[in-house]
Amino acid sequence: MAPLPETHPASPPPELGAELARKDGSNPEPWTDESDSEDEELDPWDLPELRDTGVKWSDLDTKGKVLSVLKSIVKFVLLLGLLYVFVCSLDILSSAFQLVGGKAAGDIFQDNAVLSNPVAGLVIGVLVTVLVQSSSTSSSIVVSMVSSGLLEVKSAVPIIMGANIGTSVTNTIVAVMQAGDRNEFRRAFAGATVHDFFNWLSVLVLLPLEVASGYLYRLTKLIIDSFNIQTGADAPDLLKVITEPLTKNIIELDTSVIRDIATGDPAARNKSLIKIWCKTEKITSLVNISVSGFENCTLGALCWEEDGQVWTQENQTETNNLGKCTHMFVYANLPDLAVGLILLALSLLALCTCLILIVKLLNSMLKGQVAVVIKKVLNTDFPFPFSWVTGYLAILVGAGMTFIVQSSSVFTSAITPLVGIGVISIERAYPLTLGSNIGTTTTAILAALASPGETLANSLQISLCHFFFNISGILLWYPIPFTRIPIRLAKALGDRTAKYRWFAALYLILIFLLFPLTVLGLSIAGWQVLVGVGVPVLVLAIFAIVVNVMQKRWPRFLPPFLRSWDFLPKPLHSLKPWDKVVTASMTFCRTRCCCCCKCCKEREQDEEKDDAKTKEKHLEMYDNPALTIEDEAKVTATHL
Repeated sequence: MAPLPETHPASPPPELGAELARKDGSNPEPWTDESDSEDEELDPWDLPELRDTGVKWSDLDTKGKVLSVLKSIVKFVLLLGLLYVFVCSLDILSSAFQLVGGKAAGDIFQDNAVLSNPVAGLVIGVLVTVLVQSSSTSSSIVVSMVSSGLLEVKSAVPIIMGANIGTSVTNTIVAVMQAGDRNEFRRAFAGATVHDFFNWLSVLVLLPLEVASGYLYRLTKLIIDSFNIQTGADAPDLLKVITEPLTKNIIELDTSVIRDIATGDPAARNKSLIKIWCKTEKITSLVNISVSGFENCTLGALCWEEDGQVWTQENQTETNNLGKCTHMFVYANLPDLAVGLILLALSLLALCTCLILIVKLLNSMLKGQVAVVIKKVLNTDFPFPFSWVTGYLAILVGAGMTFIVQSSSVFTSAITPLVGIGVISIERAYPLTLGSNIGTTTTAILAALASPGETLANSLQISLCHFFFNISGILLWYPIPFTRIPIRLAKALGDRTAKYRWFAALYLILIFLLFPLTVLGLSIAGWQVLVGVGVPVLVLAIFAIVVNVMQKRWPRFLPPFLRSWDFLPKPLHSLKPWDKVVTASMTFCRTRCCCCCKCCKEREQDEEKDDAKTKEKHLEMYDNPALTIEDEAKVTATHL
């Protein structure tokens, strides 16, 4: 049965409208479709206007101008203070994750048989970086394993790719904290996940290419062999100079314990990650030791026989503890897990509080001409024919800023709230994020150049693999506008999470935890199990994507039953049934907490108005009407 055509209210012809107006004695007005004009006005991806609600500068007297300047200075100083606490809380969050899961991360790296599988290596890189909240830490573990001969450079390349994915979890967590306002959350979550989509799409293309040809390994090997690279100075640590005075009084960690566990040192398992002695002294002395025979004597040292035993001399290093650290947990007799959970709760609280205050402060500061200037500088392209240069300049800015702050997580987490409040568009945040990926690899290259001579070549080659992986990804997904697929995918996910806010938490758990753990479990079971389960799932996913695209663009080429997903149960092609389940599970909180209930009712009314205005707006990359076939004019959304 053919579907009935949509009916619209009949509109009177212009002549009849003019005749009726003449009879009423009123001026004729052109007939307009109200719903169309509303749809044209309400594009959720348009940057909101930041209007000046205060008194104009020219209308102020001298006292008012002085007060206005003083208020601006106080707000700016307060903003800098909040940014400082925000960055410090990110550092503490990283330390908390290392205390909670650092030893587990070291254990994951111990299974060398699993690491030889490139897919397993990829997900191990994701899991370890999520656990320690630092791609630099996971990369240093890989370098240590390669230098000690436990891992080959070729096997380390997929792990570095996984570390590149895992480092983007931080700004996604920051975006979730902006779930209070629907449109802000839509933009912030899309601005954060554009990094995720870039990394995953790059891996989908470059990992099979690396396994088949080894181009990253061969290219970096050629560079290492061509240049006589000498050990250089240490990488600049500009951000830690500012943040250490606060963070070192809260917690200090000994990350060498994780590396020792990964390299198979049994004594490291009983050590604590919490650093107790910060001031130590190493004394190396030559001591006499007995060996089983002359062949076991220390090379180049004296060797003699006395009383039937063979003796030789050996250098032994002894560490003397001179002074304890000054952080707040140095005298606390607590296990690493307990300290990690305490710091995790405190850092998330500080992070959330700072983010809310930063957003409110920026909203109050960005008004009038200031907002106009900032938005023009950040989002305006160069004039034609040099408009294409703007994006590449943004990439350089992102790389430079990341090099200064020494962390891609800090930079991308800092621009996420700006995307949410509409100061930076997602189209401009994308090249800034790509530049951040390059900036963090250049820092790693400088750190590798400071390595000792025996580990210099391996650490530098791994850092170069990371660098050229990101360069290859940019060449794939940025130069041609059509290939900027991560932006369209991020907008589609932003629309979905703005409608069903619980989906953001599901996305975080699924992409950064459940999926890598599942692949790792299948890899441990053997490559036959991984292929037997993974290939059918991959084929099914590709089939669903292709059908979804054809349903939208070329439905006539599909069989009738595949032109929509209605033949499937509703929970398999719509999130609305799942939303009802989640809403029902949260009813207890909403009905028992009076204040919360009142707040939720007000938000639901606002959301229903937003949904009524935007229900026919579809901005997804491959928007499929079959997936949203139900009437969802009123949606009872849940809040995180």
